[in-house]
Amino acid sequence: MNTESKINDTRKAELLSSTVEHIDITSFDARPIVDAMGKMSFTSRDLARATGIYNQMLEDPDCSIILVIAGSTSAGGCMDLYAELVRSNMVDAIVATGASIVDMDFFEALGHKHYQALEIPDDDTLRSLYIDRIYDTYIDEEQLQDCDFTIGRLADSLEPKPYSSRAFIREMGKWLSEGNGKKENSLVKLAYEHDVPIFCPAFVDSSAGFGLVKHQVDRMKQGKPYLVLDAIADFRELTDIKIKAGTTGLLMIGGGVPKNFTQDTVVCAEILGHDDVEVHKYAVQITVADVRDGACSSSTLQEAASWGKVSTALEQMVFAEATSVLPLLASAAYHKGAWKNRAKRAFAKLFND
Repeated sequence: MNTESKINDTRKAELLSSTVEHIDITSFDARPIVDAMGKMSFTSRDLARATGIYNQMLEDPDCSIILVIAGSTSAGGCMDLYAELVRSNMVDAIVATGASIVDMDFFEALGHKHYQALEIPDDDTLRSLYIDRIYDTYIDEEQLQDCDFTIGRLADSLEPKPYSSRAFIREMGKWLSEGNGKKENSLVKLAYEHDVPIFCPAFVDSSAGFGLVKHQVDRMKQGKPYLVLDAIADFRELTDIKIKAGTTGLLMIGGGVPKNFTQDTVVCAEILGHDDVEVHKYAVQITVADVRDGACSSSTLQEAASWGKVSTALEQMVFAEATSVLPLLASAAYHKGAWKNRAKRAFAKLFND
């Protein structure tokens, strides 16, 4: 190794020296602070009301809860929070971005880490060191490439046929559960073990995309059949869950494709002839998106009611950066303990993979 390489390795190690530590919602009881915030105003009171609505979801014996994740909260310290929601039967299905599931959770399940950016040099320097930046968080690009290639090898090992993102992610969880994972608290692994289905409607917009493209190209060069992802099956399967569930509640972190995809199951069920399908009875969204741009991420839950997707009776928007408020909501709900009496839905068993 030449001198310049040694200097670069030293500099990279300096920048990747402080790992992100994921918050443990079981280690503190946020109920007193959330209760106190309910007596305040502005976002504090919104958060308290959102917590109350989430508790109502957990207490309603007929309500199935769908967790919706967009954005980078998993990389920012909420990864173990989401895992605990699955472990404690506080969610029944998940709809997320591919990045949340692959680049962040599966990535850490392989033994890799996210790092706090305590110092941010110019981004060209980061590029030269193979360090990717998410605001104030770093990822080692070489480790991310390991994630890409692992997805490709997993695809190579599977029967070459169409898979919904749910079916493929279940295979990822199975692979981790079979002893290949290096982190017990992986959302993908726990979801597999607890029969909680995960959907990523834009799955290839992530590290998975690179690995799956390589899988297809390599197979085409070899003249062999290859795996494909079936986006229509994604929509059909999540709609099947909505039809089976009846009453549903949404806990949405961020927005984007996962939000709209989940809300649209009501409309899809109606189109399939289920005229008696309920709109989503409960809904909470935490976002920083600006409502003035007309985008899906920022559209209010009341706006969704005009499309016949969500009830306006039990909904709450919380305009806040999610890592600053979600741990309070989740901890308060965890310690209230309504999850202890919930029936397990095991929606993954609806599908015969």
